[in-house]
Amino acid sequence: MRNNITDDTDAPRLRIRILFGEALMLGPGKVDLLERIQQFGSIAAAGRSMSMSYKRAWSLVEEMNRAFKTPLVDSSRGGAKGGGASLTEAGEEVLVNYRKLEEIMAEAGAARISSIRAMLRDIPEGK
Repeated sequence: MRNNITDDTDAPRLRIRILFGEALMLGPGKVDLLERIQQFGSIAAAGRSMSMSYKRAWSLVEEMNRAFKTPLVDSSRGGAKGGGASLTEAGEEVLVNYRKLEEIMAEAGAARISSIRAMLRDIPEGK
């Protein structure tokens, strides 16, 4: 079966990055990390699910927590009962708003994306 960039099976998608001056960028990686922290209840597990080291995941969480007025992630240290992490109300709000923005942008840009896609060359997979 031939898969190429003009097949409907590999639909184009937008990857939104919001730049807040020079201090912070919020994009798909950080938002996916928030979503997985919510899913797994652990920064380590969220990072592993993204093939990311714990150090990198923790660094991103710290960066987001410092940048926002209210921390986005609440975490507790491991120990006999194990640690954990969860999104704060602010974290949940950022996640919901970012995902909604993705939906709005995809819908608003659908016609233009289709026009651009129609201009692409048919390139076989792996070339």
